[in-house]
Amino acid sequence: MRKRRRFSWLRLIIFSLILILSIVIVAFHSFSWIVKAIYPTHYIDIVEKYAEVYNIDPYLVLSIIKNESKFNPEAVSRKDARGLMQIAPITGQWASEKLPIESYSQDMLFDPELNIQIGCWYLSILNNQFASNFELVVAAYNAGNGNVSRWLSNPEYSADGKNLDNIPFGETRIYQQRVLRDYERYKRIYE
Repeated sequence: MRKRRRFSWLRLIIFSLILILSIVIVAFHSFSWIVKAIYPTHYIDIVEKYAEVYNIDPYLVLSIIKNESKFNPEAVSRKDARGLMQIAPITGQWASEKLPIESYSQDMLFDPELNIQIGCWYLSILNNQFASNFELVVAAYNAGNGNVSRWLSNPEYSADGKNLDNIPFGETRIYQQRVLRDYERYKRIYE
């Protein structure tokens, strides 16, 4: 009788351990799926293509797209910035002259490939201007390179003229924090 009880308990313990292990495995896979749904890689082929062309980290591009448009290619901001990377009409016009883009129109900014190309091209310009300082590049993508340059030359915002100690635009400060946070998360999830 005692042997039967021990065997029953042993079977119950083994069954319980297998059940717990199965739950942990399913939970891990579900968690991974949920995290990847929160940090998607939509348009990754286009992102990687132009990130390579313009020497930009693709995770930075994905982080900017996530924060700018939430991967909606039809997004339009209050200031009429358009598409995935929220390209302003003036930036689109400038890019159309420099890249060059034939028969350019603002509606072309809704095309994911062109939008990402212009966004990566612009990020490369900011990257060169701000010596690959991610914090400055991200702030400039939101607030404009002229504003960031002025802030760097103002001791109220920059003690050393190379880094921002304070960003006077609340929107830019929050944007920078979110993009840099998401950049780190993209790297952690997908590398």
